[in-house]
Amino acid sequence: MRASAEDRERLLDKFVRFCEIESASTRERAMADAVIAELRAMRLEEVEEDDTSSETGSNAGNVFARIPGPEGSRTLLLCAHMDTVPLAAPIEVVREEGVLRNRNEGILGADNKAAVATILVAARRLVREGPPVGLELLFTTCEEPGLRGAKAFDVGRLDSEFGFVFDHATPIGELVVAASTYYKVEADFRGAAAHAGIRPEDGRNAIAAAAAAIRAMPMGRIDNETTANVGRIEGGTAANVVPERCRIEVETRSLDDDKAGDMVGKLVDVIAEAASDAECDVETSVARQFRAYRLPRTAPPVEIASTALRSVGVEPVYRTSGGGSDAHALGAAGLQVLNVANGTERNHEPDEQVTEHALQTMLDVTLGIVQAAA
Repeated sequence: MRASAEDRERLLDKFVRFCEIESASTRERAMADAVIAELRAMRLEEVEEDDTSSETGSNAGNVFARIPGPEGSRTLLLCAHMDTVPLAAPIEVVREEGVLRNRNEGILGADNKAAVATILVAARRLVREGPPVGLELLFTTCEEPGLRGAKAFDVGRLDSEFGFVFDHATPIGELVVAASTYYKVEADFRGAAAHAGIRPEDGRNAIAAAAAAIRAMPMGRIDNETTANVGRIEGGTAANVVPERCRIEVETRSLDDDKAGDMVGKLVDVIAEAASDAECDVETSVARQFRAYRLPRTAPPVEIASTALRSVGVEPVYRTSGGGSDAHALGAAGLQVLNVANGTERNHEPDEQVTEHALQTMLDVTLGIVQAAA
């Protein structure tokens, strides 16, 4: 099953329109309304928005729809997220020589609007012609700040045997068969304030304590499975005040869940020792955002996606990833889900882009997945 010329042009039009709808995490209302309108225009009997907004902090819920298949057929899930990272500039999509990008210095929003548009255009085609399998469509909120929408979604509502998330911003053909555990560590150092020019010996410098902790931390790529990073530091009030408070935000990731646990233990120990040496107090919180998973190449979604890729002349490439996706959250809830590359380039960066060819190929792959699942 291949996309028609009409399908391809519709995909490009919807992609541009969706990218230009602002939907940074927690502010997905307009995007959710657009997705719901598209689904209802297909005259689907079941289109719903769930009530997870109070849990996620979004002004919208996850959007869910069901397309019945032939009697006795299996059902599969297609999933994408509606939110983007915060905008540094308005999105005005330009198409130049087959490439779509933002005219302004900011993200395009192809992460994950490319997948939203692709799923909706594929669904429209399948509704019109009759799908060979049952389909469940899920469009989540607040994926970027920790998979909140997918975590809050009631997976018990699903009939799907397995699913596909189209949220890997790499060349089409890549399938994420393993992804990492991710821990976030926040440490609040508290010392004592004092005038830096008159009574510095009376102060206890919280920034210095935090800096000592950072200096002692393992950082960057620890091994071929594990990373660690300090991403944020904030503290102090003025140059002439010994800072009483400082806060740092740290993360570690590993494809091996035990290694991630060991690394977070080391980070916490380093933080505690640095605070003690500086005679500061520290409060440390640790949160596991998601847990590592692996899918064998014989898993149904991997085999089906591989078949779909080969049907359009793309050889599958099996990857591991340090990134997170809704596949983590849905998998943790008991549904086997594969994260599939969508062809987006340099997501989260001011020069994010995607080619028309990548979008159109992804549409063929999506239709091919549905066909292969039958």
